[in-house]
Amino acid sequence: MDPLLKNIYDNVLEGQQKPAVSAVEAALNAGLDPATILNEGMIAAMREVGRLFEEGEYYVPEMLIAARAMQSGLVILKPYLAKANVQSAGKVAIGTVKGDLHDIGKNLVTMMLEDVSPEKFVAVVANEGVDILGLSALLTTTMPNMKVTIEALKEAGLRDKVKVMIGGAPVTEAYAKQIGADGYSPDASRAVNLAKSLIGGV
Repeated sequence: MDPLLKNIYDNVLEGQQKPAVSAVEAALNAGLDPATILNEGMIAAMREVGRLFEEGEYYVPEMLIAARAMQSGLVILKPYLAKANVQSAGKVAIGTVKGDLHDIGKNLVTMMLEDVSPEKFVAVVANEGVDILGLSALLTTTMPNMKVTIEALKEAGLRDKVKVMIGGAPVTEAYAKQIGADGYSPDASRAVNLAKSLIGGV
């Protein structure tokens, strides 16, 4: 791996926010391709973070710190990606379902908290052209709002326009099938892989 990319990779992996920003700036100043910086430096590092999390070597704090480091670098990189006309793989809308108040898992998925009503989810799908709708719930009492949201999409004639993935502590694969969701993920790192596979089928 190019030493400049390795520097970005290591700093994101270790959650070193300011050094990650400096490493991205150095790579850009050296003329490295913005898409290469994103994919081989930053995304590759977050993929490794996900692997370490799944194997129990990283925990939620380490994931959050690494995600924050990547986000900081991405602020610098985004204008260059736009200039290079780098296209995104798709658009994802994600929110915590109505009545539920939590954000850690959702924030990890989005990296990238609002109590979102079914109507607002429908409006986003209708108006923003999203490819995936992510629904999250921490409480068993609010889980039924996932089904309500999917039914609202059907009533609006939008269900076939978007893939719906769900997650959260009480949520299961069986529940996803029961309510007609397209996919379920037990944790943030696997949610990213699920989103990629769903976008491939959109």
